[in-house]
Amino acid sequence: MVRSGGASTPTGRATGDAAPVRSRERFLEGGPVDAGVRTPISDSWERCRSLGLSPDRSDLPFRADLDLEARIVGAAVPVLDRLRERFAGTPMNICVTDAQGTVLLRRFGEASLARSLPAIQRVPGFVFAEQFAGTNGVGLALAERRLVHVYGAEHFAERAQGSACRALPVRDPLSGRIEGVLCFGYPRSYENPALATVIRKAARAIEQRLLGHSSARERALLRAYLDTEAEAAVSGHHTVGLDELALAQHPRDRAILMEKATELISFAQRAAVQVPLSDGRRVTLMSRPMTSAGGVQGLAIEAVLPDHAPRHPLVAPRQIDALPDFPAEAAASRAAVPAGAAAVAAPGRAARKVTPVGAEDGRPGPAPPSRGLLLVGEPEVARHALAARRRLELLSEASTRIGTTLDVRRTARELAETAVPQLADYVTIDLPEAVLRGEESADPHGDLLRTVVHGIRDDCPFHPVGKQVDYGPATPQLRCLTSGEAVLEPDLTAAAGWLAHDPEHTAELLARVHSLIAVPLVARGVVLGVAAFYRGRDPVPFGDDDRSLARELAARAALSIDNARRYTRERTMVLALQRSLLPHGLPDQDAVDVAHRYLPAESDVGGDWYDVIPLSGTRIGLMVGDVVGHGMLSAATMGRLRTAARSFAELDFPPDEVLTHLDNLVGRLDREDPAADATDIVGATCLYAVYDPTTQRCTMARAGHPAPAVVRPDGTVSFAELPAGPPLGLGGLPFEAVETDLPEGSQLVLYTDGLIEDRHRDVDHVLDQLRAALAHPGRTPEETCQVVLNSVAPAHPSDDIALLVARTHALDPDRIATWDLEPDPAVVGEVRTRALRRLADWGLDEAAFAVELMLSELVTNAIRHGSGPVRVRLLHGRTLICEVCDASNTAPHLRRAASTDEGGRGLFLVAQLARSWGTRYLPEGKVIWAECGLDGD
Repeated sequence: MVRSGGASTPTGRATGDAAPVRSRERFLEGGPVDAGVRTPISDSWERCRSLGLSPDRSDLPFRADLDLEARIVGAAVPVLDRLRERFAGTPMNICVTDAQGTVLLRRFGEASLARSLPAIQRVPGFVFAEQFAGTNGVGLALAERRLVHVYGAEHFAERAQGSACRALPVRDPLSGRIEGVLCFGYPRSYENPALATVIRKAARAIEQRLLGHSSARERALLRAYLDTEAEAAVSGHHTVGLDELALAQHPRDRAILMEKATELISFAQRAAVQVPLSDGRRVTLMSRPMTSAGGVQGLAIEAVLPDHAPRHPLVAPRQIDALPDFPAEAAASRAAVPAGAAAVAAPGRAARKVTPVGAEDGRPGPAPPSRGLLLVGEPEVARHALAARRRLELLSEASTRIGTTLDVRRTARELAETAVPQLADYVTIDLPEAVLRGEESADPHGDLLRTVVHGIRDDCPFHPVGKQVDYGPATPQLRCLTSGEAVLEPDLTAAAGWLAHDPEHTAELLARVHSLIAVPLVARGVVLGVAAFYRGRDPVPFGDDDRSLARELAARAALSIDNARRYTRERTMVLALQRSLLPHGLPDQDAVDVAHRYLPAESDVGGDWYDVIPLSGTRIGLMVGDVVGHGMLSAATMGRLRTAARSFAELDFPPDEVLTHLDNLVGRLDREDPAADATDIVGATCLYAVYDPTTQRCTMARAGHPAPAVVRPDGTVSFAELPAGPPLGLGGLPFEAVETDLPEGSQLVLYTDGLIEDRHRDVDHVLDQLRAALAHPGRTPEETCQVVLNSVAPAHPSDDIALLVARTHALDPDRIATWDLEPDPAVVGEVRTRALRRLADWGLDEAAFAVELMLSELVTNAIRHGSGPVRVRLLHGRTLICEVCDASNTAPHLRRAASTDEGGRGLFLVAQLARSWGTRYLPEGKVIWAECGLDGD
């Protein structure tokens, strides 16, 4: 016997529960529920308030038409009698209700309690559902569908403040359906944690008796079938057992036969179906309605094989003579194995010879069809078995359908598409906006965004996709987010919290749906959102099995959504890094009109880059490159290579030398990374082109990169004939530059391999598409970029795409002035005079002083320190550029001259007067140049 363990409570409080009392008082006065109140209790209080219940109400609905023949009554009576003996002499009040909360049975530890308690606590027939009685053990157990404990002031009604109770739903072991509630009621001083163990064992005993009752019904049906076997023998049918009919077959054949037989039982009527076997034969399954001697109604499924003679171990003449009596425990365990499937004819019984029809005179007659018993059972049990099998099939399907992509929205929609219509008729999924961006939500309860609405019809008036959804505290969705558990609302017409959430559309929704399961999407401790499953077409409400299935689907989807969220976050970070390392704008220059595009891969971000680099002498450098691999490392490596490549280019190295320097750099990156193994080799490809608008010539070199396309002014499209060169990082192999003419108005198209290479497309065919897309010289570079991406790029790129289109211009010859000089200091004055005259022709008199000084110093240095003929060139573009060329490779160096030095101030003077200056080397000699601004600098 369980004795009082003192005044301890589940929350560790003393008997005087002042804190719950104060919390309840504040709540009844209209305040919020305190944080210290347990979540199931606070949810129940909110529902009671939304229903308009009064804590002072003492009357409850009473039903005089009790079903005392209900299955749970017969199963519970012996258990309650044993409980009464166990609690004899204690103030224990034990009751069993039906699934609607109506009390069917009562037992008392003290007989005097039956006389001292009010009628609602001692007479069967009163309804303790939450919508009538407020927060109490029976009502809360039905709402939470699990073991609950309500203590003192946690009750909603005033009459129950001095009591405590524990209640646990009792389920049908075959269907999983709640048949009723077992409840222990007692004074608060009798509280003892051991009561939880006692009530669990008692409920399990009732459920075992329910299972035994089901087994007895199935055995009765099997006996009824065996009683008809004499008639079958007279008609000449061969009867075989399940082991001979199905076990000898391929496992797939057996599974199909059993599933079809279960379906026939679930139809609850006479029917027949043909089932093809793997060996080409067909088995006819026939259902025969039966009624046992005790009135149990069910069906027997027989298999008919029309073979003339048995040629296969599938058929063997056999007769089931008798059914032995099984112990109740064994019968219960066997009935539980098929999870609600009907009882199966047992193999291994003695065979009895059956004389075929037409053989009475000693002559062999034609072999009649062989007939065998497959299953017997009740339709309702068969329906539960089918439902269980289909739930397993749905879970198996979910493992392949959910999470096929790393897109958060798509993964959420896959969950909805998997659940409709197998589980629900409509599914809505709400995710925080932060989760859609790949982040963790700071307030997953308050910033929910409608992400998916999917159902059997499109006209259900749910909040549309993209709308902010605000759930009230009593709604199932917010309750499940708060508790972390799935919330089942079998009847939405009685779900006050749900009804109050959207009064505007409630009537329309109730015309289409009647039952709801709200499930939180939680993965790795992160709350990702909430999924709501609605049922409307099937009149049967959702049950606990449906809730378990929805919870399992949501758990699997949540992991996939979290994977997609994490991927989205990392991809966003890498993409932000990638874009930050790419050019943010185009430089001001007159050599080319440029347009560019960068398209990241769908799966991951790579290391593609492009660059436009202004060079000396109005030239322009055009570059595209591609780092091998994807992810953060590739993006970071791309940034390092682009920075280095730009630096090498701005030193005025020719294209082949720029690639050589990059090749050495990539090799050093490999050698300097101690964490990289042999498979983590940094590799890249690159194409670099330098266009000179003064000569309309372009010099190009590539390192393992696709050749650029050249579009002539007449629309002719070709791919430049360039030596491929090895990819960067291999080392030891030279790069070769090629020079080609590009008339004004030509287009040079540079791209990475993601544009043309795809495992689903032929490269030659793609190049033909690219050629056709470019054969329109009248398009601007922007238009060309868009056409190429629309018509040539893959719809779902698996690699990054960088695209650079440049239309060439030529510098007007009237803006170029060139003079060839003898290496004689006397010509310096003559050069100054010519230059001043040309500046006057160009209207650049304000630059005359600076240009005169710079030319004097540069020409004097070339004559004094250089060799060979000297050439002077003035270029008038956006700026004014002075160039002095000689045949010497000796480079000048800027230095600070001391006060006593007679020279060394020339280049210092040039550096002060010019916006920029430098040296460019030629195959023979060098060019010293200085750029002078024309904007008043």
